Amino acid sequence: MSKRIAGPEIERLIQLLAKVPGLGPRSARRAALHLIKKKEQLLAPLSVAMADAVDKVRVCSTCGNVDTSDPCTICTDERRDRSLLIVVEDVSDLWALERSGAMNARYHVLGGTLSPLDGVGPDDLTIAKLVSRVAEGEVKEVILAVNATVEGQTTAHYITDQLSGLGARVTRLAHGVPVGGELDYLDEGTIAAALKSRTAF
Repeated sequence: MSKRIAGPEIERLIQLLAKVPGLGPRSARRAALHLIKKKEQLLAPLSVAMADAVDKVRVCSTCGNVDTSDPCTICTDERRDRSLLIVVEDVSDLWALERSGAMNARYHVLGGTLSPLDGVGPDDLTIAKLVSRVAEGEVKEVILAVNATVEGQTTAHYITDQLSGLGARVTRLAHGVPVGGELDYLDEGTIAAALKSRTAF
């Protein structure tokens, strides 16, 4: 049995930080100590920001993004191309695509992928909402930006079937050699996908 080394408030802070993805117990302890040492500069403002987040953060009823307004900033941006809809698994994927600045489209967050082994079926995701958005007729292309996993590809095939006949073109992200990648360091699956998805030079 491990000894308690700090008061219950500090122990609770460490336990909560350890639940954050990417932080284990040791990293959580280091983060907690850093926050405590920088109490005025970090801990106090962080607690205010977290209280604000609890009160103000909403899930967009249109696309599933996380924002402080509903509909979100992306959905209300009139400069976005309404004919393009990018489908992602999670909000983190949406944010990653936005950071790239590559497209000025709208999004749809599925909330995960189909996974019968984990009990995740079509009704557990926002696929029905996606179909109804596309059925409205404004969307001309649906870009499936799901991960290249078995579950991601299963979800992509299911969505493609559901969207057939609605008049929107369904495309997916290219798979293969990353920018700056060297063939010697790539796995066989990535190389095979790159060869199958080859394009004219």
